[in-house]
Amino acid sequence: MTAHPSPAERFERNVQRRSAQVLKHRVLEQQRTAFGKALSWAAEHDAIEQAAARIVSARRRFLLGNGKSLSYASLLAADLSAGLSGVHLVDGATVRPLDVLGDIRQGDLLVAVAMSRYRRDTVSTAEAYVAHGGELVLITDADDAPLTELASTRIVIGTDTASYASSPTSVVLVLHLLATLTIASSKGAGRRLHERDALAAELDLYVDRT
Repeated sequence: MTAHPSPAERFERNVQRRSAQVLKHRVLEQQRTAFGKALSWAAEHDAIEQAAARIVSARRRFLLGNGKSLSYASLLAADLSAGLSGVHLVDGATVRPLDVLGDIRQGDLLVAVAMSRYRRDTVSTAEAYVAHGGELVLITDADDAPLTELASTRIVIGTDTASYASSPTSVVLVLHLLATLTIASSKGAGRRLHERDALAAELDLYVDRT
């Protein structure tokens, strides 16, 4: 497996002793290049469509990620739950890995987000899920990342950076596309979205813009 530099190593290589102006332009240029690559990759490959088909056909969908990847898993869970039922974020509090592993049913699906540096708790939970008969969809950032051989479908997207932190730009693009294609494929998504709008109005959840 390819070694990935730590945030401290990227800080020393990319950030340290550079002026704010120079650093800003380096990051912007790198992000422009990375986003263009991500758009081209998404247009040319069907991994996102395959993952969307797996998600929409599942009975229950569990979203897993730890560390920074928990934020990505949370974002995808929020977008999917707007149009699908049976979407559960494995956050370690409301839904714990042990609970998920102890109740794997036919038609269940685990969607794991695992970006470098790869969290051991994500890898061990996903490995156990597959070992006990569950199906795995993986969103990661390298072809040789952990779990790639276990996933029935995998999306591999780059997170190159000119900063100390891995770039979220391409990851968020992929999650947005994945959620959009999944919801578009769900027969009941339109009804569910309308029902949620009505409930949100009933509960007065949002501030009206005037």
